[in-house]
Parts: sequence; C-alpha cells; structure tokens
Amino acid sequence: MTEKIKVQFEFVINCSPRVLYNRLSSASGLAEWFADDVRVRGNRYTFVWEGTEQVAEMSLRKENKLVRFSWIEEEDTYFEFKITQDELTSDVSLIIVDFAEEDEIVETQDLWNSQILDLKRVLGS
Repeated sequence: MTEKIKVQFEFVINCSPRVLYNRLSSASGLAEWFADDVRVRGNRYTFVWEGTEQVAEMSLRKENKLVRFSWIEEEDTYFEFKITQDELTSDVSLIIVDFAEEDEIVETQDLWNSQILDLKRVLGS
C-alpha cells in the first residue's frame, strides 16, 4: 500500500464557530454538505456516498473548535476539521487535515474545494 501524506487546506467561512461546529459534528449537519447520508451509533459515523459506506469514529472533539474522524478500515488515517477565529478581524477559518497519496493531492484538494462550496451554500455564506 502506498504511503499517504498529510495534507492541510484552509477556507474562510462566514459564520460563527458555533454554527459551523454543528455542521461539522452532527449527522444532520454533515448530511447537508459532506455526504449523501450520515448515520451515527455512539462515536461511530457511517458516511454514505453514492451507495458506498465508509465508517469512521469521532476520535477527538472540542466544542466549537475541533472534530476528528478516524477511518475504521484505514489505520492511522483520519480527517479533521479545525475552527479558528482571528482575534483582530474575527474572521472564522476552517482548517481541514486529510491524508492523500502523493499522486492524489490535487484531486483531494479539488474534492475539498467542492465540499466547502456546498458547506458555504448550506450556511448561506
């Protein structure tokens, strides 16, 4: 198996950290923009895309600041949403940490760009 590389993307999101956190951490919030369907049982989240299911565990959460989902079937890989707010401008940024194979980094970035467009549409920002 090819080694996956940690990648990070940052997006400015025009809403409060609390509202954004809800869209990143709840099944209903994630189903609005991230996946076709999201089911939760305890800390296990089942994400459905075009009929394909992937299971992740919410392995880290800090209210209004951070959510990390660790993939069950892929050891040592996760995706993470980190919310930051600039103290001077109050701009809210969403930092996404993900893993991609070296030759898939551009595709991964394109996918996140598309997902974040959907998120911004849902948030009306």
